[in-house]
Amino acid sequence: MTSRKKASRANDAALVDWFATQGWTAATFQREVWQRYLRGESGLLHTPTGSGKTLAAFGGPLLEALREGVASAPIKKSRKSSPSNTQLRVLWITPLRALAADTVRSLQFPIASLGIPWAVAMRTGDASARDRRLSTQGRADVVVITPESLELMLSYPESSEIFSGLRAVIVDEWHELIGNKRGVLLQLSLARLRKLSPSHRCWGLSATLGNLDEARDVLLPAHSSGAIVSGVTPRSFSLETLLPPEDRRFPWAGHLGLTQLQSVLERLSQARTSIVFTNTRSQAELWHQALAAVWPHAPETLALHHGSLDAGLRSQAEQGLCDGSVRCVVATSSLDLGVDFPAVDLVFQIGSPKGISRLLQRSGRAKHRPGEAGHIVCVPSHAFELAEYAAARRAIERGEIEPRHPPTLCLDVLAQHGVTIALGAGFKSEELFEEVRTTHAFSALSETMWRQVLDFIVQGGSALSSYPEYCKVVRDDDGMYRVPDRGIATRHRLSIGTITSDSAVGVKFMKGGRLGSVEEAFLSRLRPGDRFQFAGRTLTLVRLENMTAYVRIAKSGQGSVPRWQGGRMPLSSELGKEVERVMSTENSATPEMTFLAPLMRIQRKFSALPNADQLLVEWIHRRDGWYLMIYPFAGRAVNEGIAALASMRWSREITNTFSYAANDYGCVIAVPRETPMSMELVQRLLSPDRLLDDLLACVNVGELSRRQFREIARVAGLLPPSLPGRQPRKVRHLQASSGLIFDVLQRFDPDHMLLNQAQREVFEAQLDVRQVAETLQDFARRRIHLLTPEMLTPLSFPLWAERWRGELSNEDWKTRVARAAEQLDKRSG
Repeated sequence: MTSRKKASRANDAALVDWFATQGWTAATFQREVWQRYLRGESGLLHTPTGSGKTLAAFGGPLLEALREGVASAPIKKSRKSSPSNTQLRVLWITPLRALAADTVRSLQFPIASLGIPWAVAMRTGDASARDRRLSTQGRADVVVITPESLELMLSYPESSEIFSGLRAVIVDEWHELIGNKRGVLLQLSLARLRKLSPSHRCWGLSATLGNLDEARDVLLPAHSSGAIVSGVTPRSFSLETLLPPEDRRFPWAGHLGLTQLQSVLERLSQARTSIVFTNTRSQAELWHQALAAVWPHAPETLALHHGSLDAGLRSQAEQGLCDGSVRCVVATSSLDLGVDFPAVDLVFQIGSPKGISRLLQRSGRAKHRPGEAGHIVCVPSHAFELAEYAAARRAIERGEIEPRHPPTLCLDVLAQHGVTIALGAGFKSEELFEEVRTTHAFSALSETMWRQVLDFIVQGGSALSSYPEYCKVVRDDDGMYRVPDRGIATRHRLSIGTITSDSAVGVKFMKGGRLGSVEEAFLSRLRPGDRFQFAGRTLTLVRLENMTAYVRIAKSGQGSVPRWQGGRMPLSSELGKEVERVMSTENSATPEMTFLAPLMRIQRKFSALPNADQLLVEWIHRRDGWYLMIYPFAGRAVNEGIAALASMRWSREITNTFSYAANDYGCVIAVPRETPMSMELVQRLLSPDRLLDDLLACVNVGELSRRQFREIARVAGLLPPSLPGRQPRKVRHLQASSGLIFDVLQRFDPDHMLLNQAQREVFEAQLDVRQVAETLQDFARRRIHLLTPEMLTPLSFPLWAERWRGELSNEDWKTRVARAAEQLDKRSG
């Protein structure tokens, strides 16, 4: 054996020995990833949460460093140390800022233990000045970064030198990025890294993905034969449902689950450390407030964590979970991913998770230790969520997880990236065109589309060419496209990214402590002296000034809770179909369906149970009108599209007044006057024929496109951000600006690429035409089961209540629904 091979084996043993000192044994999949990395391969690692993904991905670069002889005796590095002659070797991309600090700690531990003199820096919005300096100057060996910060680094000319020696790119939690525009932006950044450092290896990490081959191909378009490393036995998983007391009426729809507060508190008291997951930030605030009112332990042992809180508050909650000083954290998806909290013993899910993969991800936060089984306690907020828990358990047992499909041809993202590269090294048209076509997102980009993108970043398109602020990029005599204006450069760097939301208003105490941010639309409705609930506190608004809300702790009383855009989470179509299957029989052995059996018997007595081979349709008469109830179990967005389509088609056949509503299970079309109903009519209303034409006729696509255009305009840079130190632009001003631009383009440049994209996104995202078409095709193979119940049924009642939510009345909506529920209880026995 040669001396080089002996040295390599000795260095490899150093990492294995370090594992042994921690009481660990390197798993087979970890060794496989290490060896593939050392052979120069790229790939995708798919393995359950808590099984060691971080060390599997980072072990290859560590072994490479050991083989190159850069290690010395184990050392402790000061945060103030600045190693000499360093060059960026490893880029660790994380989707959430909340993950970055934990990832830095996880990477620094083996580095220091193995005596590798590497500096690790964080490059996110929460990064310290020291970390920003190290990463910007290329003096960090390992940088943990978000996709947006990576794109920002690429906007500087020195990026070419910083990334030229890159050895490894690791994309953590790839499943969180693949299905959205953040993933598209990252694909473009990765294409640029492949050009700057052609020999680097790229590995994606994921725990919950249903379309692995596609996920690998999107991440590694240049490595179609890239490895997919999996095969690790998933952690055993158990789902426990906190059933409500049988002697208490449990709501059939709506609510926040607070009727279960006492039961949750009892379970929390039995655990050392817990996370209570909610689906929205508003729900997290309300649950934290409710728990705080009855919390039997020291107040500081109960914490709150969501994305709108200040980084310092989030960090305190995370540290409390790590060291066990916090007994419970109420959180949203901000704690779903990656952060390793071995001390957490119990995880709660308030309400339905609405997706199989989300439930799996959250269950993995409990007992995040090798060899431990995942466990989650589900807390229903209404009766039918019990069926969703039972359905999720069945799907997980079969190994079914929702796929996440990547968007393509997002020209607003490409336009933003083009300005970024022009700011950095500059580009030649032909070269950048070929570069972006190497990505999955733009593999079908035509030369015509590319010329439209160039025309847009050079002059905003023909209709906007007279406005200097839209002329961002200039073509030099040498054919290079560059950004010559410093003001444009500053505004572009401030707007990098694809996350769009209403303008955020900072929330600060009068003495200066930051609490986080709330959307302007909420705070603009409050007056000085009004109270609101935020960051686990009841606050009094003192004044609103320069997009900052100055507050003080309220002495007493309750406050309204902020609502954030995009708070309503839809049921995935895969979980919806599983719900339909578990409801198809009332003789289920699961605890959830046993509890629901009386409700299912009522449904069967007055109507019928859902069935995968037939489509359940109910035609119900009440004093306030006639209701056509249809149950596709396809999720709210698809059901709403079907309701709009069927309403329009029905209006062609009769004269009447139509209104509709939808929830995750079905949709309702209401008419005030009696009209004939038949199976043939239902078949015509739900026909898959002429779908696109009829959707165009029934939906105000122009208005939907106008709204969608606002988000696209932000990403593409048509709505520049406010400069630091200046008054931020208010939401209504952004709406007016985007509306004006939309009207100008429609009139003078109707074929503008962003107008076309807005309409395409309306059909693909908002209306989900593909899923609507698949659902209607599914209807065509089923038998229509049309029934005429004498009363509202358990399935129709939530739809009826949803329809009344938007009606004008001088009587509170909840009061009317509660009265109807009582009447229904009496009639059903």
